[in-house]
Amino acid sequence: MTRLVQYLHSIHPLSPDLRDHLFRVLKSTELKKKDRLLKAGEVCRQIYFVEQGLFRCSYVEHFKEVCVWFMKEDDVIVSVSSFFPQEPSYQSIHAMENSRVYSITYDELQQIYYRFPEFNYIGRVLTEKYYYLSEERHYLLRMKTASERYDHFVRRYPDFLERLPATHIASYLGIALETLIRIKNKKQKSDLDQAKK
Repeated sequence: MTRLVQYLHSIHPLSPDLRDHLFRVLKSTELKKKDRLLKAGEVCRQIYFVEQGLFRCSYVEHFKEVCVWFMKEDDVIVSVSSFFPQEPSYQSIHAMENSRVYSITYDELQQIYYRFPEFNYIGRVLTEKYYYLSEERHYLLRMKTASERYDHFVRRYPDFLERLPATHIASYLGIALETLIRIKNKKQKSDLDQAKK
């Protein structure tokens, strides 16, 4: 929990009262690999901070799973379309590794915003961060080639290549698994050719 408090404090200094309150209300949860944090059709009633582990958010369309995002250590997890209006989610969230998260409920978050005005600044900064990431992904899917999407993914999330199955990466990039394998092989060949020069 100290890690989360330090992270929030790095965005905006926390008052001693707010820090004490967070230590009282935050709930710790341990998950095993493949455990589900949220099931499609359920209401997302908590917002989570990842202290350890990796998660994927996905939905099913035409009997096919579509990966929307991956979140790891020091990320915040929430189904935006479910949590804020408190409506059933069309997404599921799964642990990709053994993980530990801290959470607070929707009602607790609203109370924190009301009682501790400085937390509104933190909430705004986090909202801006994840809105930007969402827009970036939509731009990549609309405007970039499969190879450019892969290059961007490698630059931004290099550790995910070892931590995630290729099928989930391909789904996130909006390409077929065969296309991802072909791109990776072409990049590896190019790297080998460059190394020989």
